[in-house]
Amino acid sequence: MPDRTTPRTPQSPFRTALAALSGTSIEWYDFYAFATAAAIVFDDVFFPADMPASLKTISAFATFAVGFLLRPLGGIVFGHIGDRVGRKKTLVITLLMMGLASFAIGLLPTYKQVGVLSPVLLIVLRLIQGLAIGGEWGGAVLIAVENAPKGKATFFGSFAQLGSSVGALLSTGMFSLMNLFGDASFHSWGWRVPFLASAVLVGIGLVVRTKLEDSPVMDEIHAEQKRNEQAGTEGGKRSAVSKLPVAEVLRKDWRTVLVGVFSLATATGGYYVVTSYLLSYGTDDRHLSESMLLNGLSLAAFLELVVTPFLALLGDRIGSHKVVVGGLAGVVFLSIPQFMVMNTGSVALIYVMMLAMRFVMSALYGPMAAILAEGFAPHVRYTGISLSYQVCNLVFGGFAPVAAVWLSSLAGGAYWPPAVALMAASVIGIWCTLRLRTYHRRRTAASAPAVAPRQVTAGV
Repeated sequence: MPDRTTPRTPQSPFRTALAALSGTSIEWYDFYAFATAAAIVFDDVFFPADMPASLKTISAFATFAVGFLLRPLGGIVFGHIGDRVGRKKTLVITLLMMGLASFAIGLLPTYKQVGVLSPVLLIVLRLIQGLAIGGEWGGAVLIAVENAPKGKATFFGSFAQLGSSVGALLSTGMFSLMNLFGDASFHSWGWRVPFLASAVLVGIGLVVRTKLEDSPVMDEIHAEQKRNEQAGTEGGKRSAVSKLPVAEVLRKDWRTVLVGVFSLATATGGYYVVTSYLLSYGTDDRHLSESMLLNGLSLAAFLELVVTPFLALLGDRIGSHKVVVGGLAGVVFLSIPQFMVMNTGSVALIYVMMLAMRFVMSALYGPMAAILAEGFAPHVRYTGISLSYQVCNLVFGGFAPVAAVWLSSLAGGAYWPPAVALMAASVIGIWCTLRLRTYHRRRTAASAPAVAPRQVTAGV
């Protein structure tokens, strides 16, 4: 056990939050690059030309979906390491795994070159991506939240989530840039450039993360564990290092995990419905311009990047749960209009609805980090929030575009079945978000603080 009993000067919460942001930006850039490529190019590159178009589209989205299969496992594995060893080391590992897998995707041979081996290799690399991203979000969130000043956990926790916006902006921006070289060049080699460029971003991220210190909460947990060992105990106090965090979480906090999964359904699966599926629906069913839709998604990602911190600040002021509930209500209201305007072909209307939808969804991202973190004790927090988030991504995230295509096909290509499903998920999310607040209050009232008072308030 490392000696972490020596007090250290607290690191700047802004520096820690920006470090979390830089790492998640790179990880999500790689992740969204795959989602974008699956929507517009993978069906032609990695599958036979004589396959029916709808089946190729579903197959391409399926390669995107398989990455979600290992995300819960990644949450368990890296949550275990993060709760026992520390947040920092875990985040370095996940960044390396994600970056190397993405770079390798840019080098893959096509179906015409090697046949079925091509999609097999794509799936293997996608599984590695899923394992890595499974451990990324929880650690990045906690390194920011646990270093936040009292009353600012929602704001600083939102920085890690901003990585999703930055990653999406960089990814769609890169694909839009490559699209300028023409359709033939893009489908031949241009789609590879965003994946190969991730090597540069990973190098920058590693420099930032290796200079980062772990959270004060982890320092105190390790210090208390050492005191327990010196006293001849075996981690008898709740703040000591858990021997098997996932078992403790499932035994004591399974309700929090379950409700957390459904509270995040719109933030995860809904996001892919209004990005990846919307892109596929617009290009394949409505025959709209790829570059026009990519530019719209880039504008929406930029808006999300700008407004998320302000919505997180609002969460610190009026309550993070209220902000999330308001955002979910907005999704219910905008779901059908978001797809309805695609039939008009009006660029202005399409962009307005993209921006409006992304605005209300931004209310879901920043506050959820602090909401989930406060639901679990510090010594199992990495595992708890990772399990909730990644199980949700498995159930509602990766298969959302596939399910949306399937639901639409059942109705003859109509947009309303995916829109109604998104509305239903948001209504359920409202109820579950309110239940999370109730569970947190009950846990707080029933248990003593797990770590020193200063560090509890610095965390959540």
